[in-house]
Amino acid sequence: MEAVLELTKDNIQDVVDASMKQIVVLAFWSQQSPESVALSQTLTGMAQKQFGRFVLAKVDCDKEIEIANYFQIQNMPTTLVLSEGKPIDGFAGLQEEEQIAAMLDKHLPAQWQLQLNEAKNLLALQDAEPALVLLKQAYTESPNAEIALVYADACLMLDDFEFAAELLATVGLADQDSYYQSLKAKLALALDAADSPEIRQLQQLVDNEPDNITQLLLLVKALHQAKRNEEALAILFSPLSKDIGVANGDAKQLFLEILTALGQGNTLANQYRRKLYSLLY
Repeated sequence: MEAVLELTKDNIQDVVDASMKQIVVLAFWSQQSPESVALSQTLTGMAQKQFGRFVLAKVDCDKEIEIANYFQIQNMPTTLVLSEGKPIDGFAGLQEEEQIAAMLDKHLPAQWQLQLNEAKNLLALQDAEPALVLLKQAYTESPNAEIALVYADACLMLDDFEFAAELLATVGLADQDSYYQSLKAKLALALDAADSPEIRQLQQLVDNEPDNITQLLLLVKALHQAKRNEEALAILFSPLSKDIGVANGDAKQLFLEILTALGQGNTLANQYRRKLYSLLY
């Protein structure tokens, strides 16, 4: 349903039905009342800014007298909050946006809950990248276990095993349900698959010859390909911190390529980008 609509006799049943699942704000107004026109504009702006949190149904009482009478409207403006077909709150007269927001917040879902729900829908369609954007915003607002689990699920879909592991580590015992257990199992399988014989062999060679930069670069490339980027960057940063031009600049070039592949918004990339800048400047 649209964020803002005009309530009439023709669509009133649709609006009442919508209130069974979502808060509907009824704004009774009249062109004869400047205050109600001003309030209607304020509510319209709020509904558009908070799209998805509530539906604003505006009632032009000059045209829809029957609807106004049904709700026993005595004064203009009057605002009612409708839930499950019944008024549960409201106010008469003009109020500031901050006062209205405080009243509505008692009844509306948090923004993070809406973002989480939308992310779940996207993940059900295997569309993980836009879901990840919503989950990052939701987790920033409210870093709770409910979001962390879905966030970890999205990370696993996108092969970001390290951050998925970090998120799962934040989930307390009380929230370690069957969903959590399934994600832990997915992560374990992904990490096992990423620990190939080639990587183990390269790791052994680097352990035996820690100053062999050629072997080290091969190990870093293999780790990056296996999505084990935190390990790759940590290993590569060690020789770079001693000599930024090591391996004729190949090490720095590989380091930058991994950061670029991770993307601008990646937390790990940003962390190591700052470390690199500290060496350069």
